[in-house]
Amino acid sequence: MQTRNNRRGHIEHYIEGRHLKLDELKQEVKDFGLTSQYLFKENIPNYPRPEFHVTHLKHDTDREGLTGIRSDGGFRDPGKDSLQLLWWSLVVGPDDVTAAETRLLEKTFPDRTEEQVQMQQSFLGTFATSPAFEETSRLGSYRFTFPLEEVLQAYSQQFCFGAQPVMRVFKTFFYKQEVVHVVVVHSLANQQLFSEYPLLTDDPNAVCVYRDGCFIWRPEAMCETHWYELIERRDEKQMEVKKMVGWGVQYYVWDNVAVGLHMEEGQVLKFDPDRLRENLTICYKGKSQIAREFDSLEDAEQCVRDLWPPAPLTESQKASCKTEPDSSD
Repeated sequence: MQTRNNRRGHIEHYIEGRHLKLDELKQEVKDFGLTSQYLFKENIPNYPRPEFHVTHLKHDTDREGLTGIRSDGGFRDPGKDSLQLLWWSLVVGPDDVTAAETRLLEKTFPDRTEEQVQMQQSFLGTFATSPAFEETSRLGSYRFTFPLEEVLQAYSQQFCFGAQPVMRVFKTFFYKQEVVHVVVVHSLANQQLFSEYPLLTDDPNAVCVYRDGCFIWRPEAMCETHWYELIERRDEKQMEVKKMVGWGVQYYVWDNVAVGLHMEEGQVLKFDPDRLRENLTICYKGKSQIAREFDSLEDAEQCVRDLWPPAPLTESQKASCKTEPDSSD
């Protein structure tokens, strides 16, 4: 385990070249001499270990970042530390949670009857409560959401001469209550910069892999606050949820995956301005915020209108807007 000061001036603890599972992380933290009020808890209620197939990425930013993205026509390394990475996070929506629940049930109870399938109540969304699953933002009022394959294709065409980008297991960061597994993406031309890091292979036991156009994420801590316990009824081949009360509610670590696109100085990952606007949404401030300032909804909407003014109607649009004469005239 190593330490560094990040671009916000905070000390980070990290492990190079590995995506550590919680048991491995506990040993690293113990060997380094750190203490943690969350990581070493032993009385955490049972919770699911699903597998999410993620097809979209998000990039959250503040007003200054949004203005720069509009001016540049795309995304660049913010240039505030030595990593030279453009950061994205996984998007896990309600449909992804539903699909993961189905996979988990089929893996746990592969021979369920049709009646047992129909009896099963939805449960996984009850546990998807960490910031990794929230629609709010910790990094600013503005969110760009893109299909993963669109981002990788743009990176390939603009920086890899059309070749497939290289993905590697970069680092595991450990904060007070958060664990971040980082995948680094780079061009073939920059192999030497990242050759010490293992390639991201399709390991069935890994926290995160890339397969068939999506990231497969197997979170080890998806709740943050454990309000519920997962009950597995093996005889009935059912999974149920039990609400915890009093001291049964536990605060624990939570994990997520970050994707860092390596960007050389001055490089911009460009997208059509209309495409940027199409994929832009305004976010409310989430808990455990990192950005210092968030815009109100009214200010954020005005900012977006200023940066992307409504386009004047074309002649065909004007024609379609004309009111037809009343048939009674």
